Amino acid sequence: MSKAAKDEIVIEPVTRLEGHAKITILLSKGKVKDVQFNVTSVRFFEKFLEGRRAEDAPIITPRICGICPQPHHLASVKAVEAAWKISPPPPATKLRELMLLGKMIQSHALHFYALAAPDFVVGPFADPSMRNVLTIAKHLPDVATKALELMRHGQELAGLVGGKPIHPVTAIPGGMSKPLTEEHRDSWLKKMGRIMELAEFSANLGLKVVEDYWDVITKIGVVETYYIGLANSGAHNFYDGTIRVMSPEGKIEADFPPKDYLNFMGEQVVPHCYVTHLYYKPAGYPDGIWRANTLARINVAEKMATPKAQEFLKAFRNKVGRPCHATFAYHWARLIEIIESVERAEQLLEDPQIVSQDVKVADVEPCEGNGVGCVEAPRGTLIHNYWTDNKGIITKANLIVATNNNVGAIEKCLKHVAKQVIEEKAHQNVKFPNPMIKTA
Repeated sequence: MSKAAKDEIVIEPVTRLEGHAKITILLSKGKVKDVQFNVTSVRFFEKFLEGRRAEDAPIITPRICGICPQPHHLASVKAVEAAWKISPPPPATKLRELMLLGKMIQSHALHFYALAAPDFVVGPFADPSMRNVLTIAKHLPDVATKALELMRHGQELAGLVGGKPIHPVTAIPGGMSKPLTEEHRDSWLKKMGRIMELAEFSANLGLKVVEDYWDVITKIGVVETYYIGLANSGAHNFYDGTIRVMSPEGKIEADFPPKDYLNFMGEQVVPHCYVTHLYYKPAGYPDGIWRANTLARINVAEKMATPKAQEFLKAFRNKVGRPCHATFAYHWARLIEIIESVERAEQLLEDPQIVSQDVKVADVEPCEGNGVGCVEAPRGTLIHNYWTDNKGIITKANLIVATNNNVGAIEKCLKHVAKQVIEEKAHQNVKFPNPMIKTA
């Protein structure tokens, strides 16, 4: 952290996130005047896609993010299919969902263990040089080993179905380019018991963190916003369904097909950030700022899609209610989603259609159209919208990248916490537990 001036505090670089950003806190007479979340990344992928064949888009767009290429791959191919009015065979849809579940397992485990856990298990007031995954590996080697194993399983499953663990290639307009073999299916079914064991270990470790830091979770960074996420007939879903918007009071304000997103999503350009602030259009800006990602998804869903995850959700709601506005509860929600991802992956592997050879339609004809594809990325709702001409060339593209859904809310939360810490000294009245790892 650096003090750029007596009326400005600059935190750069910002750690514990996947990307590059800084925070600027503007002060006036010792009070927080404003907080800016400065994100400078510019990708230009919407322009890169113009003039390209639509069937190339699912190969180009995963390069937007090396952490989450699978969601971009799938949202892209779904957009092309919507524009060309193509329905892939059910086995192809199930393979795509399986690929996405592998990514969710890997990414959620990475986020919890590498980005979040060090601050909790070492303690937020420990030397910053010690608050990292290497310290966990040194002092809690069993935890680190299990974390890496869970991440590896997720990455390998995504790679198996996607053709590559990073920047997948198998989803094509009309289906999938290759089926899953019975040998691979049988091999993965044998692993699922161990993977669930690792998922439950992670969830139970997370619950200990929740109990230890309960005073922090319920008092610091509790900010009311709208929430957005996919749901399938009200049930939690990553791959398909309608987009739900929940008000800060817990009312489902909208439940619409992704193709209608422009009627509900607004984008606000702010001068201090290259990323737009997304919000619920009927509520206006800034009142309609929303959050996506794990907490948002389980807030908007009526229930989880699998039984074990539903039991974890019941425990969550019994403790924090619905909606939950506690920012630190995102970590708890992330662990619930890992449980569901493992359960749902096993369900798909047990489905006879998962090894069907019927994974793509016979003929795909490029045509003029306008299509929207939507999936949930680990960081939130992801939308690809393509317009194509009669030769199937993309003439226009609009991408609502998952992280963008959260930027406005991140800034709102940062301002709230800055006031808590600088003006109210709230952290001095919060009970922090003794760290699990003693570094001094």
